[in-house]
Amino acid sequence: MSIEIKNVSKTFGSYKALDNVSLTIADGELVTLLGPSGSGKTTLLRIIAGLESPDGDESKVLFDGENVAQQSVGSRQVGFVFQHYALFKHMTVFENIAFGLRVRPRSQRPSREKIAAKVNELLKLIHLENFGARYPAQLSGGQRQRVALARALAIEPRVLLLDEPFGALDAKVRQGLRDWLRRLHEEIHVTTILVTHDQEEALEVADRVVVMNQARIEQVGPPAEVFHHPKTEFVMDFLGQVNVFRGRVEQGQAVVGGVRIDAPAMVGAPAHADRTGDTKVYVRPHDLQIARHMNGAPALAATITRINPAGAVAKVALATAEGEAIQVDVPFEKFRELGLEKGEQVYVAAKQARVFAPEYEI
Repeated sequence: MSIEIKNVSKTFGSYKALDNVSLTIADGELVTLLGPSGSGKTTLLRIIAGLESPDGDESKVLFDGENVAQQSVGSRQVGFVFQHYALFKHMTVFENIAFGLRVRPRSQRPSREKIAAKVNELLKLIHLENFGARYPAQLSGGQRQRVALARALAIEPRVLLLDEPFGALDAKVRQGLRDWLRRLHEEIHVTTILVTHDQEEALEVADRVVVMNQARIEQVGPPAEVFHHPKTEFVMDFLGQVNVFRGRVEQGQAVVGGVRIDAPAMVGAPAHADRTGDTKVYVRPHDLQIARHMNGAPALAATITRINPAGAVAKVALATAEGEAIQVDVPFEKFRELGLEKGEQVYVAAKQARVFAPEYEI
């Protein structure tokens, strides 16, 4: 089912949680709402679910073209999964999954046999075929979250809404559940909206990422697009670690500490880009490289202050003569080849930089 959000706003007293938000989600798409706390992502999810009502008649929530903004939760046929599972402790796994089917009005309630068949089908889908007789307390956190998801799917929702579903789990379990959720979605193709503040989770799972900030949408696009081609400074800074250098733009180049960096990816630059202005230069750690000697390319002199070689890349922290901190991710083989040591001076060059157009001087 497709979802269209049109001009949705929501205030709580004097606090504006959503400010004229519009968004279209295609049938069968998995979309993540990504942003920091207070950005509006959970409020938007609750409005789609029907747990909150938007402000004003101009705010519309369309399910397959039908405005459901004033409809109740029950009539929207959505499945909702929360961070803290919300499983019934006194019920078995089987009965938890069956709950939504058993409480339907008698005229809509499936037979006992059909309910059992549906629950067993879902237990197989979540890889817990032999756990139906257990109670939630006898399951791990990851298993409980899968049961919560199966319970939401039991009612055959038109839309599946996930509010920070993996936030309470440890990193390794979260990774496994992310992979499982992606495979599950490719199998069932239910239109799914996932709220998260975890950038890695959003980029790994989603068909498209909706980056939110201060009650508005900053950017919408496929994960690779929002990561590699951010439209705003907030998106660049929020999605992963980034080095921020203060400099100037002169004739299409960024100048940082006297070093000129080609900046063809200048965002928002007007046609008269030959003018100058103060700006910030953004470079991700993997887009910087370290050399022991100047090789003719523009480079900043810096001193190594810390090295963390654990992992696929060595994380090297440096400081310029002016005290600016720099983080460089060095492929481990290259790190071993260089033999870098704390305290030595090296040269740092940018393979790729991202510059957002400054306020140009007249």
